[in-house]
Amino acid sequence: MIKIEFLGPINKEDMNLDIKNLKELSDILKNDEKVSSWLETCAVAINDCLVSSNDVELKSGDKVSLLPPVCGG
Repeated sequence: MIKIEFLGPINKEDMNLDIKNLKELSDILKNDEKVSSWLETCAVAINDCLVSSNDVELKSGDKVSLLPPVCGG
């Protein structure tokens, strides 16, 4: 199982999914009304390391974090 966490203002409970890569996660989240609007702008981290490709393979126990953009002053 892969733990999916949604940080900041996404405001969604963590999920546990049986997926093999980020492409599968993207396909699932595109159908989630709370998350779909964030997908284009979020950074993605696997086990706290930023990644930029959907082809990254996942293994049981991995944690995927969706990090929305932030602004500050």
